[in-house]
Parts: sequence; structure tokens; C-alpha cells
Amino acid sequence: MTKTIPNQRPVKVRSYFEFRKKTLTLLLLFVCCWLTVESEFLYSQSRFPKPEFESDYQQPRTTTPAPRHDFYEYLDSGMLLIALILASFLALKRRSRRGLFYLTIFSVIYFGFWRKGCICSIGAIQNITLALFDSNYVLPISAIFFFIIPLIFTLFFGRTFCAAVCPLGAIQDLVALRPLKVPVWLQPVLTFIPYLYLGLAVLFAATGTTFLICQLDPFVGFFRLSASFQMIIFGVSFLILGIFVARPYCRFLCPYAVLLRWVSRLSKWHVSITPDDCIHCRLCEDACPYGAILEPTSEKLPESRSKSLRRLVLVVLLIPVLMGLFGFSLSQLHIPLSRMHPTVRLAEQIQLENTGKLEETTLESRTFRGTGTPLSELFDTAFGIQQNFKSGGWILGAFLGFIFGLKIMSLSVPRQRMDYEPDRTECLSCGRCFEYCPREHVRLKALKRRVSFL
Repeated sequence: MTKTIPNQRPVKVRSYFEFRKKTLTLLLLFVCCWLTVESEFLYSQSRFPKPEFESDYQQPRTTTPAPRHDFYEYLDSGMLLIALILASFLALKRRSRRGLFYLTIFSVIYFGFWRKGCICSIGAIQNITLALFDSNYVLPISAIFFFIIPLIFTLFFGRTFCAAVCPLGAIQDLVALRPLKVPVWLQPVLTFIPYLYLGLAVLFAATGTTFLICQLDPFVGFFRLSASFQMIIFGVSFLILGIFVARPYCRFLCPYAVLLRWVSRLSKWHVSITPDDCIHCRLCEDACPYGAILEPTSEKLPESRSKSLRRLVLVVLLIPVLMGLFGFSLSQLHIPLSRMHPTVRLAEQIQLENTGKLEETTLESRTFRGTGTPLSELFDTAFGIQQNFKSGGWILGAFLGFIFGLKIMSLSVPRQRMDYEPDRTECLSCGRCFEYCPREHVRLKALKRRVSFL
């Protein structure tokens, strides 16, 4: 494929479509085999139904798998560190898209299928949160490492963790065969969703309700070769969507990406589109499927500085109002949100049974009644959890209102740019723009001549 640049010589652009096509074929074959195994498992369950608990059947003691040996935790942490170093080197120093692509395949195999997607940096958010609010929870060292190390690398080198190390992003990158660009006006709206997801995940983890991120992980079922039918459909839908919308989970849902965006904005070094001067050929616009390339602005601002300053002051005054409105709205949802907690569900179930609104009992209600615990104690505990959700709703709403106000501020204040630049918050350091840049080809030719001379 050859693209012509105005006033420039034709530049031959290498394509990795064949690599991705083969990878997608292997992935689809794997999914078919996995679905076959899953169907056999479901069939075996129907042949051997669960025992009747109303009879004298005694439940066996619950067993849990032994934790992984410390050696594997050290190995996983070491592999994460090596992969981050390699990704940063390939993206910033080597500027090699091919190398990043091979590292992507490795990450899917090792961090995905071999490690079964756990502990991942995304899910570690919940481990860190629960450890902060529950002193009885023992925080794994690997969870701390997987949470902090990618953020440190992002602070120095940008989002190289997203480029080829994160298994959730890597599996989506392999299926991005025909990506279409999301409209510019729609991206700020969609990128607000991860903030809501992050806030809810932290709220549920802080109250000891559930690990929401792990429950809704669309790809962990593939990595562990086990998932419910609904999660299979959820994951397959993301992979199919990922063919046409590059990395939909990473861009519009991933809660860890929120933290990476914040840190990447402050990164000391970051991927650049061109190795030297930008010639405004606009070929990089076609290369980036994430809409992470900012166009240069006109030399003259569209409005006066005083008018921009008045709008900025208005938005700043609006932010506290938004925080109050969002906080009040989410605090009013504390009852339905608290029903995610098993204790609250159990209290409501028993209350309905006692008032005669439900005739059938559940295993949980019968088990609780068998313990002899006073109902008042259960109801007090449930009420306390609901109050925690109400307080958490205020905090979460204020956080979302603040973020919403910042997004309005960023859209209302014009900024000047002289060249095509990567958006530090949205750029995933994937290196696709390298091979489209004519100045990059000039650099490679000069490097090749230098090596042949030596």
C-alpha cells in the first residue's frame, strides 16, 4: 500500500494486517474449542443435578485451592517489570511497532492465559481499596506491585503499559483489524463512563460488597477457560466490537485507565509521532485508531483572551454546583446500590418472609435462622451498610461532578498547537503512527546506512 504526500516522495507503509489476521484466526479457533468444552461441562451438570437440600443430605466441607507459591508471585512481578522496560524501550527509543506487536502476543499468552488474568493491575484497585477500609484484609504483595509499578512507568514514559503489557488491552489490539474512528464530539462523553465505573468499583470494594471489576471483566472467562454464558456473550461482543472500534474496553470502560490518564499527563517522556520536525503531512491521522492525535490550531485564537477568561471563571463557579447535584443524586440511590451487599439482601429477604410477602424461603435465610442470631442485629448491620452507601454516594457524586466540570473546562478553553501531537492522556503508545511518518522513514534509512558503513 502506497500513500502519496504532497511535495514529498511516495512513502511505502508497512502493514501488520496479515499478522493480525492470523492471530484472529487462531483466537477464533481457540474460542470454538473452549465453547465445546464449556458445553460438555454444562451437559455433565444436567446429567448429575444438585442434591436436594431439604433432605438429610450433609453438605461437604468447602475447600479452597492452595495459594500460589511465592516463587510464582516473584516471577510474575519480575515479568511485569521486564515487559514494562521492554515496552518503554520499544516505544520511545527503538520506535518499533513490530516489536510492540510481538510483545503484545507474549502478554496475552503469559499474563492472560498462563496467569489467568489475575492479579491484574485493573483489579488491584479493589484490593488496595479494601485494604484501606478493612484492617482484617491481608493485601497481597503482588497486588501492590501490579498496581503501583505501571503508574510509575507511566509517570516517566507515558502509557507504555497499555501499549503491549496489559493482557486486556493486548487481546483487543490483536483483533483491531478494521477500526473506525469514533466521532470527535462523542469521545468526551464516552470517556466519562470509566470515571463512573471506577467510582462504583471503589464504593463496592470499600463497603465489602463485591469486586465489581472482576465480576464484569469481559476477557477473564477466556483466560481462565471458564465463565457463565452471559459473560461469554459479553466477552465475545467486546471482541467483535473491537474489530471496528479499537480497544473499546480500554478507551471507554477501563477504570485503571482513569489513573493512567492522570499520570500520563505529567509524564516526563512520551511517545512522539515524528522523530524530529513535523511536516504536516497528516498521514498520522490515518494511522491512529484511537483519535489520540491532536491537530494544530490556527495561529490566531478564535476569541479574545478576556472572553475565554470569563468563560473559565463561569465554569469554575459551576463546578461546586455540579458536585452538589451529583452528590445528592447518587446519595438517593443508596438503597438500590446497597442491595448488592449480601447482608442487605439477606435482611430484606427475612423481612419479606416475616411480613408474609414471601412464602418461599431461601437457603441463606434458613441458614441464618439456624444460627440463632437476633434479627435486630442483622437489621442494624444492614442499616449501617445502607448509611455507608449513602455517605459513599455523596463522595462519589461529588467526584463525578468535579470530573464533569473539568471536562467542560477543557472543552471551553482553547489551546494553541503548532504541530500534530499525541494526546498524552489518550495516546496508548502503540506506535502505529511511526510507520506512517515520512520523517521516521528518513531516520530509518539514515540508521541503515550508518549500520552498513560500520
